[in-house]
Amino acid sequence: MSHMQVFLTFVLIIFMTKLAGHICVRLGQPSVLGKLLAGIILGPALLNWVQPSSFIETIAQIGVILLMFIAGVETDLQQMKENWKAAFAVAIGGVILPLIGGYGLGLAFNFTQGQAIFLGLLFCATSVSISVQTLKELNKLNSSEGTTILGAAVVDDVVVVILLAFVMSFLGAGGDVSLPLIVGKKVIFFVVIIAACIWLVPLLMKWFARFKVTEVVLSMAIIIAFGFSYFAEWLGVAGIIGAFAAGLAIGQTPYKDEVEHKVEPLAYTLFVPVFFVSIGLNISFEGLGNHIWFIVILTVVAILSKLIGGGLGAKLTGFNLNSSAIIGSGMISRGEVALIIATTGLSSGLLLQEYFTPVILVVILTTLVTPPLLKLTIKRESKIEHKVTEQINAHM
Repeated sequence: MSHMQVFLTFVLIIFMTKLAGHICVRLGQPSVLGKLLAGIILGPALLNWVQPSSFIETIAQIGVILLMFIAGVETDLQQMKENWKAAFAVAIGGVILPLIGGYGLGLAFNFTQGQAIFLGLLFCATSVSISVQTLKELNKLNSSEGTTILGAAVVDDVVVVILLAFVMSFLGAGGDVSLPLIVGKKVIFFVVIIAACIWLVPLLMKWFARFKVTEVVLSMAIIIAFGFSYFAEWLGVAGIIGAFAAGLAIGQTPYKDEVEHKVEPLAYTLFVPVFFVSIGLNISFEGLGNHIWFIVILTVVAILSKLIGGGLGAKLTGFNLNSSAIIGSGMISRGEVALIIATTGLSSGLLLQEYFTPVILVVILTTLVTPPLLKLTIKRESKIEHKVTEQINAHM
């Protein structure tokens, strides 16, 4: 992209995301839904004013890293510790049902056994970056439901990556994929990251804060966020998990408020809007007529399997029905994690070229449906809590 194209692209993206977000809020929907729709409007699906590119993808990746870093900074670590059992159950439930549903649907559409297993595995993935933004808007990020969703996403990522390595190794599609190596890398990642969060991060923040230059605290926070993300990617874990861990660590230091207040304007002005738009840029409606039923059925299966699987895990660990629905809704979005897995499947032959675009469209549809569904379930819970409060007051 030329520098003139870059300037115009930023103008279009920032203006359209803010306008579409505002319209959605006026219509009673989370602003993030409008930002996602802005990508569809600007992209090849409609106006074609902004095209996917490596530059857009790079800025988008920075956006999602910053988004998950902010989520980590704002997360109540004690609340997350209290909900770890629920998070584990939600993650497992959110893996088993999509795996069964995707596998069964693959067989129904005459996929081979390997291709059907891969389709199920692809829709086991969860990307909570969109859910995080919606929960932030609705002031639910630090609720028991919000921290459970975040914890489940971490467990989900590890389980899916290990299953993916196992499947590709077993089917001969992964070449030199070694399951013990994959598991070993995950163990190394979490051991090193936990140690760094406890000892290294507070030391670095305190040391760097003494430098006699501008914005040293924010600079070190960004260094840690991207350093953790790089380390995560290097060991085969999603970079967003590293960024989230970095945020959690900094959130336990005296610099939490300063970092939070300074990184949010940086992220939400430019990088995060580009991330939201980049998702919609992947949508194209050309040549989808022959796969319309596959898209419709797979979308329904993808939504219900996560909603029910994650919700059931929450219900079994003590959440009420509506809180379970909130947690299940927050796990629906497949986002960038599933997009990466789909690309891997295409290159290995486990996902046929003719089904690649329909699968990408379904991944994006799960991302689009998450914000309004989350708001609906949270709004319903608020009404129930209000009625209960009124009944208690009436009997006092």
